[in-house]
Amino acid sequence: MEKAGFDVIGDVHGCADLLEDLLFKLGYTFDPFRNAFAHETRTAIFVGDLVDRGAFQLRTLEIVKAMVDAGTAQMVLGNHEFNAIAYATPDPEKPGLFLREHTGKNKKQHRAFLWQLTREQQDYYLAWFRTLPLWLDLGDLRVVHACWHQPSIDLLEKALGGNRFKSFEQIEDAARKSEKPGSLYQAVETILKGPELSLPDYDAPSFLDKDGTLRSEARIRWWKSGTTKLAEMVEVSSGHEMPDRVLRKPDQSFAYNDKIPVIYGHYWRKGSPVEHEDWTQYTACVDFSAVKCGTMVAYRWDGESEINWRHYHSHGTSIVSDSPST
Repeated sequence: MEKAGFDVIGDVHGCADLLEDLLFKLGYTFDPFRNAFAHETRTAIFVGDLVDRGAFQLRTLEIVKAMVDAGTAQMVLGNHEFNAIAYATPDPEKPGLFLREHTGKNKKQHRAFLWQLTREQQDYYLAWFRTLPLWLDLGDLRVVHACWHQPSIDLLEKALGGNRFKSFEQIEDAARKSEKPGSLYQAVETILKGPELSLPDYDAPSFLDKDGTLRSEARIRWWKSGTTKLAEMVEVSSGHEMPDRVLRKPDQSFAYNDKIPVIYGHYWRKGSPVEHEDWTQYTACVDFSAVKCGTMVAYRWDGESEINWRHYHSHGTSIVSDSPST
């Protein structure tokens, strides 16, 4: 039996114009009977982060939800959708406050979503966000927003009874900060935002992220198994360097060693997918900074057991044509 074909699409962040360009290039057309973009033989999968930042928040949501409702697409929850849920959910332990604080930083992050949608529209899409899966395991292909970490996924599957939230209590537990190992909060943080390393613990300097926020924690390159150098293990904003020292006991607990392709977004790659140093045999990132003058990218999976760089597509060109540098 022929395996299903999936087109895994990276973080959209309100760039509906680029998304439509990409869908057309991938062979999707608007089906008036289903009121959604559709492909004759393929299904799109969105890795999350539809919202925040870009100029076309509502149009993006209309396109993707219509596709999911029509069965021509699937989607996993991104950290921006989860943050939006928490931002709008009252904290039952703190009357008048919310599970995600309404700080200046958080208001700025959600500004495009809050300004471009009416309150009624926000409530409508937030209700939809709460129904979305946190990950997809399709047997021969895995999709998650930020990190495939099997222990976190196993914990969530047991606690939630599947891969979706089923109650506000579960959302509350996942949104309420906890340092306790094995908590819903830690598990959701890991798969939606990726594992992080405390820089002070390694006498490494803090850095400014892409939004100008000072960070004392850096994202771990979980897709790079066997890495022993600090500078290779974590990633920071361009212009900042980590000490190039070998770690005596590097944390390998998040390393992805399974031989099943996993496709993810979240990490704000630049340039061409095939030129990026993090291209690996079993992992593919599809977030290439579309909203930051980058590229809207999709990985076209046709049942292959290993990542094939020729299957990257973008809104600007029909297919990546350069050979990989790794």
